[in-house]
Amino acid sequence: MSERERLILKLCVVSLLSVEMLCISSVDASILKSETFKTYIDTFNTNDEELYKNTYPNVQTWDFLQKNIPLFECPDKNFERTWYFRWWTYRKHIKRTPDGFVVTEFLPKVPWSKKHNTINCPAGHQFYEGRWLHDQTFLDDYAIFYFRKGGSPNQYSTWLADAMYHRYLVNHNAGFITELLDDLIRYYQVWEKERLADDGLFWQWDGNDGMEVSIGGHGKRATINSYMYGDAVAIAKIAGMANNSELQVEYTAKAKRLRQLILEHLWDDEAQFFKILPNIKPQNEENKKTVKPSLIDVRELHGYTPWYFNIPPDNSKYQAAWKQIMDPKGFYAPYGPTTAEQRHPRFAVSYEGHECQWNGPSWPLSTSITLRAMANVIRKYTQEVVTAEDYFDLLNIYTKCHARTRKDGKVVPWIDENINPFTGEWISRTRLKNWGWQAQRGGKERGKDYNHSAYCDLIITGLVGLTPRPDDILEVNPLLPEEQWDYFCLDNVLYHGHIVTILWDKTGKHYNRNKGLGIYADGKLLASSPALTPLKAKLPN
Repeated sequence: MSERERLILKLCVVSLLSVEMLCISSVDASILKSETFKTYIDTFNTNDEELYKNTYPNVQTWDFLQKNIPLFECPDKNFERTWYFRWWTYRKHIKRTPDGFVVTEFLPKVPWSKKHNTINCPAGHQFYEGRWLHDQTFLDDYAIFYFRKGGSPNQYSTWLADAMYHRYLVNHNAGFITELLDDLIRYYQVWEKERLADDGLFWQWDGNDGMEVSIGGHGKRATINSYMYGDAVAIAKIAGMANNSELQVEYTAKAKRLRQLILEHLWDDEAQFFKILPNIKPQNEENKKTVKPSLIDVRELHGYTPWYFNIPPDNSKYQAAWKQIMDPKGFYAPYGPTTAEQRHPRFAVSYEGHECQWNGPSWPLSTSITLRAMANVIRKYTQEVVTAEDYFDLLNIYTKCHARTRKDGKVVPWIDENINPFTGEWISRTRLKNWGWQAQRGGKERGKDYNHSAYCDLIITGLVGLTPRPDDILEVNPLLPEEQWDYFCLDNVLYHGHIVTILWDKTGKHYNRNKGLGIYADGKLLASSPALTPLKAKLPN
């Protein structure tokens, strides 16, 4: 198929989806009304110093968001406000280019970015988060850009194939994802060529993992190896969808082999944690013997990455790692979790040296990964180490982090780079401001509205519990502790071509619909339960 034919096919698919979406929205089956939440957007715009503009500036925000985002309501206004704030910031990073739409990480141009100011490091989060936007054009273009329009998909470690497959689980556009199969294979092969060691594990510089100045340093890290596992699994599934059994078998085998190596070589039995295995090269060309490397003696938050992809087996030996997440000597902190265990002698929250350090400060990219991994552990593993209450606690802390106190004492919603886990101060912002907002470091307010993490997806798939699937079953498995909120509503979710609503009303009197938990498609109640328990129902044809 030629590039022109691919483009025509893509436009046809987008047009059909748009028509389908318009037909659905013509019947008002919504419970929440978008106008109810406009005051959040107005307040964000009023408080904003709009230094950098992309395709949708602040004056167009409301028009863009009410057409594109799911709506969320709950009694905790901090959660609610942060939901709309994160969609408000995500919109800022959608950028129209001669190569179609892309999604940026930083709003100002930074020297280490690639074409159109893109950086692939957070692309996995950007696809997971953006998959809930109604207009599919943005991420369709962004995906094609990475592989065919000059993007740099292998600049940093990331999990593009996995993220694009999980986007398919929401939009159900099999034609688009299977058409990218060859591109995803080439992307995977570049990683094999550049980062695959002789023992079968992938290695990475910590800076190219997006985790500079880490205690563990370079080597065979749980991050890149987990990403490559997730990508191999995704490619195998996409190959199966494309009826390419040979590729499906090949990439299933790659994933199985890599999973085995991660469990055998990156797990520390004594510390009960996944750690970094250093790269040890031959001592000289004549003597090929090497000293067997030992795992780096530090627990770091990225050691939870394997659970993001469900790599560890259902075995208490591995689930013991989660004892550290709620331990104040481990990763737990008022504005955490920390990126390294606090008991380690090299743990630091430093205001000297590099402005971004993974040796202690909290980092939204890794917090997002950890929360999704934690949700998987609670739902899919037999364990008593972490609970839904723990998940809510950490998500609440993460929500609380979205703030900055201005000079006038006013607290405004904020997302930036790294945060002091004990005070909530955005460290890199303080450092860069003190240095005079140097142009070579990205200029004024480089990290403001930083698009390097996820939040709304953690509400949808984590707290509320919508579980994207390839079939026509609507599955919901909430992680909200029943005693926390008397009500919530997630509405206007475009899923498999339907408008989905998930509603919790403890008494049945807040929304006057169902009592308890209810799941709806296109305004029709499909299933309900008096308690916050898992629900499944078949989507209508």
